[in-house]
Amino acid sequence: MLMSGEQIDIIKARVRGASHKLKGIECQDSFKISQMGEVTVLAVADGHGSDSCPHSRTGSEIAVNVFHSLMKKYCLVYSHDADSPKTLEAYFKREGNHAIAKAIENEWKSRVENNYRKRLGSGNLGDAKILPQIWKLHGTTLLGLVITPTFYFAFRLGDGDLLCINHDGVVSDLVIDEKILGVETHSLSRENAWEKSRTSTISTGEMDVGRNFAFMLSTDGFSNSYPTEEAFYRTCLDYYSAIKEHGAEIVQKNLRKWLEETSKDGSGDDITVLFAVV
Repeated sequence: MLMSGEQIDIIKARVRGASHKLKGIECQDSFKISQMGEVTVLAVADGHGSDSCPHSRTGSEIAVNVFHSLMKKYCLVYSHDADSPKTLEAYFKREGNHAIAKAIENEWKSRVENNYRKRLGSGNLGDAKILPQIWKLHGTTLLGLVITPTFYFAFRLGDGDLLCINHDGVVSDLVIDEKILGVETHSLSRENAWEKSRTSTISTGEMDVGRNFAFMLSTDGFSNSYPTEEAFYRTCLDYYSAIKEHGAEIVQKNLRKWLEETSKDGSGDDITVLFAVV
């Protein structure tokens, strides 16, 4: 459990997929990490990268920025409350799948539209019916995590992994989502995308993980590089064991190289991984 004033070690890497290098396609992943006092916010987004989504890298960058700006807004609003940790936690629990998810979708789409206007050099997009087409050009998933001394808030829209890895060798999903077959995924670009989002708000006292554990956010290029979920989870545990044995600095130094090898031998896709070691 994270205690007030304790340090969180962040280990991060983003690598361009091996197949993307061969095809001359830029990395579609984005991530962002920020600290607001005792609150740490992490976000990872995976632009779809298909022919129908030529601006998905921009879409993923906008997505992680939106998550951070909204989480900062919520934290600032409730910081004026004398009982702010409990009030903020209650709000996330009550509105995570509704007001917060809607706010993320609406803000992302608004910023995408503004960005597209700037690209056109015009303030007029014409018929509002073309807006869904513009959103699709920027299609992306989004994972987000807010870490506070008293609770954790996890957000998922689309594929990728949001995991907790504890010292007893247990790997668990922070947000349980429906499994999607094939390469399809939920996307911020779709109508009423918020309905497909999933969140969880967990009090630190509810997590029976002991004093040492790590959160991990990763795009699906990581898990898709392994033949089974069991093999993927075993790899996540290996990374956590390496962090405990050799330290965050050593793992950080080697993480990019390891993920490049994983992409080359596995999915060929872009891979982004963030560890928050508590």
